[in-house]
Amino acid sequence: MSDPSQLRITALAGGIGAARFLVGLTAILGPAQITIIANTGDDIELYGLRVCPDIDTVIYTLAGCVNEETGWGIAGDTFEFLKWIAHYGEPVWFNLGDRDLATHVYRTQQLRRGSSLSEVTDSIRRSLGVGSRILPMTDDYAPTRVVTEQGEMHLQEYFVRHRAEPRVRSINLEAAKLSRPAAGVAGAILEADAVLICPSNPFISIGPILAVPGIREALSRTAAPVAAVTPIVGGKALKGPAARMLSDLGHDPSALGVARLYSDFIDLFVLDNVDAAMAPAIEDLGLCVMVTDTIMSSFERKRQLAGEVVAAVGKGGFQNEN
Repeated sequence: MSDPSQLRITALAGGIGAARFLVGLTAILGPAQITIIANTGDDIELYGLRVCPDIDTVIYTLAGCVNEETGWGIAGDTFEFLKWIAHYGEPVWFNLGDRDLATHVYRTQQLRRGSSLSEVTDSIRRSLGVGSRILPMTDDYAPTRVVTEQGEMHLQEYFVRHRAEPRVRSINLEAAKLSRPAAGVAGAILEADAVLICPSNPFISIGPILAVPGIREALSRTAAPVAAVTPIVGGKALKGPAARMLSDLGHDPSALGVARLYSDFIDLFVLDNVDAAMAPAIEDLGLCVMVTDTIMSSFERKRQLAGEVVAAVGKGGFQNEN
């Protein structure tokens, strides 16, 4: 691969960290070179509408209309709908802005008319001017459920309603395991020049994608180098409960712990400078390691990180020894 700028990249994405990394990626590559496989395990039915938080976060971020302060939702949105539905006694623990609501109404309407989630997602991203192809991991409704010390609940109930406070006992991915990959997902992995696992929670953002039959196998089979960017720096997640989930579920709450989860299908692990001492242990897993600054504190850092990762996979020469 002599010219990394011409690579066809497939990225597995879920959550705010992934969306921010994708901003950097689209800044150095043409949007048409990038295919994004988005997590739909956090999809939920609310007020009779299908809400797809990770898909929408990716689209809104790449469209330049995301609320930068929260990392989700639409900038400048209002919440009059929630105020009014609360008058009727409906719970309002999940924030849906009024502009954001239009996306969910449109999606639900199209799904009821027989369109697939892939088709609706493609329509939404085109309407908002996003040039990269975005594929849901599956067209089936496959919500992730979390078993906690307070019982089993939908992922969004755990994450939003309970603010990720209950201790996690296990992650229930049965719905994803019974689903089918959306059309084009396997091909996007097998035909890519490189595959990137964005910095996302390995259990609730990337885990559901890997649980869909055939996807993890495709990642193992692809001739393309597969790289993962750590979502954990210095034993902490920059956003969300990933580190605490690693600990609760019996894993090392560190970048090394994440590398172990992915070690059967990745070739390169991107480690932050803070955790450089972990490089030998990760290499012992049979992986190559790149150490750099992974903190995306500005647009320039997003672009630089993406450029460094693309340059690394563009060199090739990786071989997963597992």
